[in-house]
Order: sequence, then structure tokens, then C-alpha cells
Amino acid sequence: MSDLPSAVLFACTMNSIRSPMAESIMKFLHGHSVYIDSVGLRKGEMDGFAVSVMEEVGINLLGHRVKVFDELDDSYFDVVITLSPEAHHRALELTRVMACDVEFWNTFDPSIVETENREEKLLAYRSVRDQLMKRIKERFPVRVPLDI
Repeated sequence: MSDLPSAVLFACTMNSIRSPMAESIMKFLHGHSVYIDSVGLRKGEMDGFAVSVMEEVGINLLGHRVKVFDELDDSYFDVVITLSPEAHHRALELTRVMACDVEFWNTFDPSIVETENREEKLLAYRSVRDQLMKRIKERFPVRVPLDI
């Protein structure tokens, strides 16, 4: 794997579950060494189950500001990672005149799990969290400094 990009955008449908999870995991792993943001096609509300499962691994999502593509603070990214088909199409439109890589990581939307059982619902969210953690670690490896 090459060096880390300078700017990464994660995009999904509502910016309330998958892309905020990915953004916060990337920030947790890489801190300020990379500019990281997330966005959705439509503005949703921050999902409480997402907040809960991220807290389980020591990541706080309560400060996440849900936003759409038109509200991005910066429009230059080296890599845009889309987590839903709809977001992928929008990202391709956004980047067609940019030197930017767009990657599609088709990621399950845990909010569609139909159950009244809280633990079953949390299992679906944990699965998405863990899948994103694994993919991010593989794609953007954490470099451990060598002691000299």
C-alpha cells in the first residue's frame, strides 16, 4: 500500500450511519494526518444505534454534524469512498472533472433490519462497524513507528 492520501471523503445515503462511522473510524486510526469528512445525498438525523455501537469501541459520534454534498467545507479529495449505490453515482458526478479516485464499498444499511429486538438491531450495526473498521485498516494501514 502506498502512503496515505491527504484527503478522504466517505459518502452514503443519509450521512447518519455508515459514512459517519467510517469517518470517525478513520479519524480514530489516523488522527489529523489525513483530512477526513463524510456526507450524504439527503440529510438525515444522527442514528442512536450508530452512536451506541461506536461508543462501545471508544469512538464518540455525538458531535457529528450531518450534511449533504452541497454543504461540504472542502471539495478537493484524493479518494472518495462511497458506501451506497446512490452515493456512488453522485460521487462520480462530483469528481468527473477532478483527479480523484472513487471507490465503491457496498455497505449494508443496518437501519433496514426489521425487528423490535434491540440486541438484534445492535448486532446489525456492530457488523457494519466491524466491516468498516476492517476495510479501513486494510485500505489505509496504520503505520507503527519503529523505535531506533
